[in-house]
Amino acid sequence: MAAAAMPLAELEQWLQARVDQHPAATSLPMLGGYVAAIVAGPVSINPLDWICPLLAIDADAFNHGGTPEFAAISAVALRYNEISQILSTTPRQFEPMHRRKANGGVDPRPWCQGFYAAMRLRLLAWAPMLDASNVNHGLLLPILLHCRDDQGRPLLGPPRNGRETWRAYADIPAAVEALRQYWMPIRYAR
Repeated sequence: MAAAAMPLAELEQWLQARVDQHPAATSLPMLGGYVAAIVAGPVSINPLDWICPLLAIDADAFNHGGTPEFAAISAVALRYNEISQILSTTPRQFEPMHRRKANGGVDPRPWCQGFYAAMRLRLLAWAPMLDASNVNHGLLLPILLHCRDDQGRPLLGPPRNGRETWRAYADIPAAVEALRQYWMPIRYAR
């Protein structure tokens, strides 16, 4: 697939041009968050079941090499392999791709929203982490803190002020690795 992969800059333009088709990701940060959740999540998901909604394509696109859709699929597969490799071999090097705000600050919202979109594919499987009484629930907080529900409201309620809130994005790389470690015995049970 590597030879047919769409370059990332082109992939972002392609995603933005498909907004009316409602892909789960409309930017590279969203795509990165989505793929990270697939890699680190509780269950293995058939690529058709997560790539099709991610790109807003039909499953038949997997059968037609040489198309923009196939080139986008290839680019996503490469990104999946890259994130998987990093989290498997050098997890401390994992770094989400965040946008910068006009003031130079980090904007983690698109990446986090992409992660949450992938969670929603198998929300029941993620349920233990969504239970506030689970000691590991906090692993999702740096991510969910930046997410919004379908009505545009903050997923975790009204925003809180304070240093731990505005710097929560810095905990995302460690949280993703911890989530991966948490789910690994379940996901890869022998």
